[in-house]
Amino acid sequence: MSLDNPLLVFAMKEESRDAFADYTVLHTGIGKVNASYALSKWLHGQDRPSMVVNMGTAGSRKHPTGSIVNCTRFIQRDMDVSLLGFEKWQTPFSTDPVVIEHGHAVNDLLQGVCGTGDSFDATHGASDFDVVDMEAYALALICQREDIPFLCLKYISDGADDQAVTDWNDALEKAAVLLRNTLKNLTI
Repeated sequence: MSLDNPLLVFAMKEESRDAFADYTVLHTGIGKVNASYALSKWLHGQDRPSMVVNMGTAGSRKHPTGSIVNCTRFIQRDMDVSLLGFEKWQTPFSTDPVVIEHGHAVNDLLQGVCGTGDSFDATHGASDFDVVDMEAYALALICQREDIPFLCLKYISDGADDQAVTDWNDALEKAAVLLRNTLKNLTI
């Protein structure tokens, strides 16, 4: 795997700021549908990247605000058809596993499970995961299906609690700087 020609994927420009001007950057919009559409469209209209690197902010009840978590496993936290007999988080009739294990691990970073859903999760359910976000599962699934290496780095912006909105807004500037420095110092 190589970072020679990566595609950096953020949900919003506010997360990347101007810190990544020397990279190819895709801003998808918020949520699984926007992320899926934007990445699929980009992959089928451009040269294949050496790796897709998803970066941005996420909440966590397990890791401190200001840390970077390297997500290596992904769950669709808002998929629940268990009343019909399916496993919680399983997409009915899909052959994809409940847990997508397609994230590249970086040894010197915290690693964890990312629970992705189309909601800003500040409930106790957020404690089921190392981080909660709104795009990574969809991006990891597309990369797995397209056989593209995937790296996910999330800046913990908030505690996925009742202070999350205030903490998240305050963290955006710090997130871009720390994510940039982390990416710059990676050896893959």
